[in-house]
Amino acid sequence: MRLHPLRLALASCLVLAYVASLAGASEGLPRSAELGKLSKRDGDEHGHHHGVAPLLELNETEVTLYHQATPPSYYTIDWEDPDQADARHPGLIITHAIFMSLAFFIFLPMGIIMRSFKNAWHGVAVLSFYASFVVACAASSVYRKLTPDMYAGSTHANHGYRVLVVALALTFIDTLGALRRLIAFLRSANHYTLKGIAQALLGREDSDRASGPEYVGLIGEEPDRDCVEETKGTRHSYDVPDSHRTQDFSHGNTEQWANHVRTMSDGTLFGPSSPHSEETFHDIHIHSPPRISLFHRIGQAVFLAVERALIFAGFGLFLTGIVIYTGGCRQNYINGCLAHLIKGGIFWCYGLISFARFLGWCSERGWSWNRAPSSGYPTAEMVESTLVFLYGATNTWMERFGANPGDPFTTKQIQHIGIAVMFWFAGLIGMAMESKTIRRWLAALAVDTSENVSEPENYTSSFNPFPALVIGVTGSVMAAHSQVYLFQVQIHALWGNLLLAFAVMRCLTYFFLWVAPPRSKLPSRPPTEALASFFLTCGGLSFIFSTEEVTIMAMRRGRDDIMMFAVTAVAFTCLAFSWTIGVVGFQGWLKTRTKLAFSYHNSA
Repeated sequence: MRLHPLRLALASCLVLAYVASLAGASEGLPRSAELGKLSKRDGDEHGHHHGVAPLLELNETEVTLYHQATPPSYYTIDWEDPDQADARHPGLIITHAIFMSLAFFIFLPMGIIMRSFKNAWHGVAVLSFYASFVVACAASSVYRKLTPDMYAGSTHANHGYRVLVVALALTFIDTLGALRRLIAFLRSANHYTLKGIAQALLGREDSDRASGPEYVGLIGEEPDRDCVEETKGTRHSYDVPDSHRTQDFSHGNTEQWANHVRTMSDGTLFGPSSPHSEETFHDIHIHSPPRISLFHRIGQAVFLAVERALIFAGFGLFLTGIVIYTGGCRQNYINGCLAHLIKGGIFWCYGLISFARFLGWCSERGWSWNRAPSSGYPTAEMVESTLVFLYGATNTWMERFGANPGDPFTTKQIQHIGIAVMFWFAGLIGMAMESKTIRRWLAALAVDTSENVSEPENYTSSFNPFPALVIGVTGSVMAAHSQVYLFQVQIHALWGNLLLAFAVMRCLTYFFLWVAPPRSKLPSRPPTEALASFFLTCGGLSFIFSTEEVTIMAMRRGRDDIMMFAVTAVAFTCLAFSWTIGVVGFQGWLKTRTKLAFSYHNSA
């Protein structure tokens, strides 16, 4: 008789269950008194209240069992405590916030963009950054002198000064490079002009250096003999045929005069060393740019990375400033507060970067859902997978912060460690999918080594859903995360569903681009990606709002309204998106002003 495999498996499970029940009956099950001695699901009394309906109102008695009373803060002095009317100076702290925001979110991005295009106003933007920083620090110093210390052990000011030192170091390095270029220009140039000195300081290639003033050809000056000889020698070294060189004057005075007038006309318009002149017409593609050493390329990459990281450092200072001013993240709130601020801040920045990609940022690398103009750059999905991998690998070991050695793992810790491990290995899978070597290995399974097979059209793009997958799973499980109070459940469900919506929209983006891969260098701007970045940014901000201390404070003040938190998160997200459009739009506008304008036609 033939046995069905599925039926055999079910029968085996039933037999094993029956044997286990007999063994349990023979040894005796734990009694109700013994059940009371079992460890709590979360390891302590103040857990997630699994299996218990969340409370509707704040229980102050329970809060004081696990947290100390909230001390007064700078905010209560400036706006609430009537006894501190003489010590109130809110205008100073508002001045500090405004000028620090101008420094990091207006002048710093402008300076970075101007430097990338070697704009002459780059120095003005840098000086404006430092001026705003100094004004903000001065307002903060006066405020702290006039106000009692309400946050003992604060390191916010020290972090700000460290960021300032890093910015000064970058400016010093940039200034040294400008001085080096200026010295090289002064040593090599035969004559100096203000325009040439300015272009040397900015690092531009001075195409007019050899031709001198704009109308040099009108006064009939002879071109520099050394330059002519060097040019002729260069042409000779590349074996340019004689038929393509400048014609000699051996066919009569008339022809010699015509050729001379034509040469002088070229010199008038372009200059004798211009790539458009007759003298250098055949030398356009001869000179190649100098090779840059590996050490120099690494230094440039580190400089650019640190320079752009200053904007995120400014965002971190913005968050810590709010924490210090409102008196949060103290006592045993600190671990949960840091977790929400860091993780929520990561999702917030990730969403803004995704929106910048949608607008066209890094389109030259193929990161704006477009066809990459050139190869050699890692895909955006490779960068995302690497960051997801590093996030999981580091957070796996951070979930035990605050636990004593030898303490058993609580349910909460296992939950968070499981999420971190998911990020760890999902990021590793995403990195493997983006590896060209592994792709080549996998493709070798389908063809013979002797075959010459063309790649499908969708191979030109990257379709890697694993970064979105882990974020979506995190959102779905956190939306069902058990909490003590109903308001905490609602706000966790808010940002959890937003992260899940991001994952769905990102997967739809991949689906539509897989059906019709991008064929243009221009950003394709799929609308699903605009929604995805919005959901991710808003979800990150709602993540920050779900900090336990914030939710308890909202319930104390009667502000535990999920709609209020939702619309506040959406409003700040729209404000941040407007800032992102301004930054990316300014970059595009400056590029059209600096380089040649382009035009494109409708392909329909």
